[in-house]
Amino acid sequence: MRLRPSGALGPVVRAGVARRRVQSLVVALAALFAVASSVVAGALLVAVDAPFQRAFTRQHGAHLTVQLDRAEADAAQLAAAAEAVGVTGTGGPYPALALQLTDQEGRRLSALTAVGRPDPGGAVDRLELTGGRWAAAPGELVLSRSSVSADFRLGTVLRAAQHPGGPGLTVVGLAFSAGRSADAWVTPGQLDALATPERPATLQVLHRLAEPDGKDQLDAARRKFADALPAGAVLGSATWLDAERAADEGAAPTVPFLLTFGALGLAMAVITVAGAVSGAVGTGLRRIGILKAVGFTPAEVVRAYLAQALVPAGAGVLLGVPLGNLLALPLLADAEQAYGAVSLGVAWWVDLLVPATALAVVALAALLPALRAGRLRTVEAIAVGRTPRAGRGRRAHRLAARLPLPRAVTYGLALPFAHPVRALAMLLVVAFGTLTTVFAVGLTGSLGAVGAAQDPGGRAGVTVFTGGGSGGPGVPAPGQAERPAADPARIRAAIEAQPGTAGYYGRTWAEISVPGVSGASRAVLYEGDSRRGALELIDGHWLDGPGQLVAPSGFLTRTGHRIGDTVRVVHQGTTRELRIVGEGFETADEGMHLHALLADFPAADPGSYLVTLADGTDPAGYAARLTAVVGPLGGEAVATAPDGREGLALVLTAMAALLTLLLVGVAGLGVLNSVLLDTRERVRDLGIAKAVGMTPRQTVALVLSSVTLIGLLGTALGLPAGALLHAVVVPAMGHAAGLELPRSVLAGPGPSQLALLAPAGLLIALLGALLPATWAARTTTATALRTE
Repeated sequence: MRLRPSGALGPVVRAGVARRRVQSLVVALAALFAVASSVVAGALLVAVDAPFQRAFTRQHGAHLTVQLDRAEADAAQLAAAAEAVGVTGTGGPYPALALQLTDQEGRRLSALTAVGRPDPGGAVDRLELTGGRWAAAPGELVLSRSSVSADFRLGTVLRAAQHPGGPGLTVVGLAFSAGRSADAWVTPGQLDALATPERPATLQVLHRLAEPDGKDQLDAARRKFADALPAGAVLGSATWLDAERAADEGAAPTVPFLLTFGALGLAMAVITVAGAVSGAVGTGLRRIGILKAVGFTPAEVVRAYLAQALVPAGAGVLLGVPLGNLLALPLLADAEQAYGAVSLGVAWWVDLLVPATALAVVALAALLPALRAGRLRTVEAIAVGRTPRAGRGRRAHRLAARLPLPRAVTYGLALPFAHPVRALAMLLVVAFGTLTTVFAVGLTGSLGAVGAAQDPGGRAGVTVFTGGGSGGPGVPAPGQAERPAADPARIRAAIEAQPGTAGYYGRTWAEISVPGVSGASRAVLYEGDSRRGALELIDGHWLDGPGQLVAPSGFLTRTGHRIGDTVRVVHQGTTRELRIVGEGFETADEGMHLHALLADFPAADPGSYLVTLADGTDPAGYAARLTAVVGPLGGEAVATAPDGREGLALVLTAMAALLTLLLVGVAGLGVLNSVLLDTRERVRDLGIAKAVGMTPRQTVALVLSSVTLIGLLGTALGLPAGALLHAVVVPAMGHAAGLELPRSVLAGPGPSQLALLAPAGLLIALLGALLPATWAARTTTATALRTE
């Protein structure tokens, strides 16, 4: 006989949500955090999915970029060559120059390719201004946002090293070129003024091709273009595939990272919601029995408990979407800087797919405990009520009572055994919270190690330029002469005599030819003890004698060489046979730089000396004092400037910190929900204990001790699981970028870090239980004894 009125399901759901306000809040917040973190992860995942292709198409990027000797080709010849290769659009020719700049503190920056353009538009390579305005007068400079450090701001004044006494160049704008056609832009007249007889300006021509796809087609177009011009007119060329490869290598590592955090967020939401609904069923057995007694069918009971989970989860989802969008905005802004993209935003379908998926996950998580409620027999449910099953946990209480601890503590230690399923859910959320924390700490350390490995020269406090050679990656463009160098012996003597010197080594860059590698290659040559500036090694050892070579992974992969092979290197007409003794980690120029000793290249001289300073030595002061000595010799000492390549690491670190905070918050909420259910379920027991003399402090100790064992076990599970996750995800990030990572990057949290993280699980458990413990301590004895 059905006693309930028609349409009574709605009031039952509303009453259940309102009566269990805290549990409903926990479900809502868990859904909110899970959706917010998933929106952030999804937005960034979409943003880094082929950002180059979208920007390149929007800007009509150049398929072929050619550097020309302006004295060897005229306009008619360039037009004929363009017609020969099937050009559909042309930009330029623009004057170009390898420009060496110094900042306001006198620090020398990496060499930049500067191009003179009257405006950012055109048929090819339509630059997008992301800040400021275009250079319209002499003394103004526009920097490429993807080529400089984020520290540069509008209004910064830079100076050209070849014109040390000349007027400065004020940064008036920041621009983005998808094809990375240049690092800086000035007016054509300013570019000509910066050129010198020793370093004349060249020409840059940008072409779009009718058939731009395929490396073989592009290589054929390059050869055909060069063949159509006088010999020696083409100084160098690059295709859009080079820029695409560099952009994809920057975005690819984020995919496994974001997928990992997205999976962790969903897992945490499932555990939290399942625990909340299971607790609601466990504490509402009597109510379930009454509902069935008045005519509710098992299917209606299942729907009622599903709805009681979906209503607060739906509210959390609705709030989580805008929160995720707000949190994603600053990270997307950082991603724009790191990836060179423009105006990244959250894709509309992410805001639809994530909440739909979250609600489906909540429904699945709540289904099992809801089905349990539907299967309960009416008489059994009414008879059992909220009382735990007889005998459950008694053995644990007897064993805990033997411990030499206060009775309130031993009683609390045994409480989780009365509800093993609830305790298991709490253990899982604590373990996941610990796992996430350990993984985030290890990932942050690995990202820092990547940044340090990419700039080994940055370990030196001061760089002393000799006035010749090439002290850094700014190798002069073909046809540009180098200045005569100061006497290296006198420079070394000045460095050794300067107070504060802890060590130094010489370095220069040279253009070489390697059989099997098209075009000119670059070698980094070292003099002295270069171990402080050594690449991070993946295998083998660093240079320790003549005739040796350290090659990055990119070179070994492209050429098929391996450690122990001999490579023939040609420098200024002289051939050397060098044996590969180590595989180094380097990403610049696709890992094609070779590293050898200067002694194997007699025609080269050190372009710079990198000085390690004694502790407490001020780099700027040291550089100023040393410049006073080496300046008359033709040298210059500057404090080493950061190279600005840490953008991706900063983005990933910020994402890891944000997502970890959200997931740890979900873990704390899961603990709070379970402890609150236990505390309210035993409120009469607490009232009796208070009546016989238990103090509020003892009540807090009882509740907190009930999660202590779970916190310790969660730590024991989460610490090794987090280290294991790090060992899986970090190599996957490297492989996604086509890189083998060195041991310093692959190393997870060390023993000291794990020791500091050991209390993580316990802290999550105790903080989650603190509010229920405070509530229990403040509940009066009379109120507790009246509670049913």
